Amino acid sequence: MSGEHIGVSTHSEKVCFDYTEFLAASCKKRWGFIDAIYGVMPIFGMVVKSQTELEKTPQERLTALALQVLSTQLSDETNIIRLIRLAQQQGIKQLDIQLPYPLETAQLGEIKQKFPQSMKLSQQGECLSVDISAAENN
Repeated sequence: MSGEHIGVSTHSEKVCFDYTEFLAASCKKRWGFIDAIYGVMPIFGMVVKSQTELEKTPQERLTALALQVLSTQLSDETNIIRLIRLAQQQGIKQLDIQLPYPLETAQLGEIKQKFPQSMKLSQQGECLSVDISAAENN
């Protein structure tokens, strides 16, 4: 995945993603062949976007993409890394991720390793806040 935005403008408002809700929705989702391909190779889910997709709010687009790209078969750390990358690609500058539990220090460290040090990650209880704009300003 490259750092390019896929046909969307930059959004300065904070976007909130409920990871707990995603986990519940994923358990109920019936997977087809195409869904399985998106899960293994997420870029396929982002290649073709209709105009109606582009007209959705940043929150709606991120949620729709996350349902295609994130997987309950992967670790929470991997899913969060993918979610942050999706947010970057969608031009989102501030992201709050509501988690089912607070991340441990080792989990936060694994996530931070995948991004520039200038990207700010902070956790308060079960909410992980990501300042993506800090990484882009350096």
